[in-house]
Amino acid sequence: MKRSLTAFDLTCLGIGAIIGAGIFALAGTAAAGESARVGESLIKTPVLNFIISWIQHTDLVFGRPAAGPAVALSFVVAAVACGFAALCYSELASMIPVSGSAYTYSYATLGEIIAWIIGWDLILEYAVGNMAVAVGWSGYFVQLLGNLPFGLHLKFPLWLVSDHTTAATIVAKGGAALSDYSSTALPVIMGHAIALNLPAFLIVAAV
Repeated sequence: MKRSLTAFDLTCLGIGAIIGAGIFALAGTAAAGESARVGESLIKTPVLNFIISWIQHTDLVFGRPAAGPAVALSFVVAAVACGFAALCYSELASMIPVSGSAYTYSYATLGEIIAWIIGWDLILEYAVGNMAVAVGWSGYFVQLLGNLPFGLHLKFPLWLVSDHTTAATIVAKGGAALSDYSSTALPVIMGHAIALNLPAFLIVAAV
């Protein structure tokens, strides 16, 4: 294979892998929080809430409380942690001067079993991260098209820009959120309601 990536390309790839997309897709949710009403889905509840509830023997608080401006402080703490991780990678790269990543360094320092576990962890991380980024991008893209200037407000059917669980939740809650879509009726095929996040699927296919 012919080498075609320049130092700039590799630097951009490295920075993208280090930063990730969570700060772009989840910063608003972290700042504003999510509903903390009892009865909300357990998926929206941080593990820390379960630990605190178990230690203090108190009722579990569902949802995520708003962090507000403290999100900026979280970015600073995360930047310091990333700096320490970068120093670790630098030391490992100098000690093990071969092309590789976490798998190679784990294999050389901790053995084959640990490297095997980390390798599969990396596969799951990139697979799940790919889907999470696509869903987050889809939400921003649909909102952008719905708020174009000069009166160009494009709206799509709910079932075409959302997964089934999210679509069912939006329909159940009702309210002003329903006006963001041209239709909120979910098509039914063989007795099952169908929903597909088409923008997320297309961006994954394009990449």
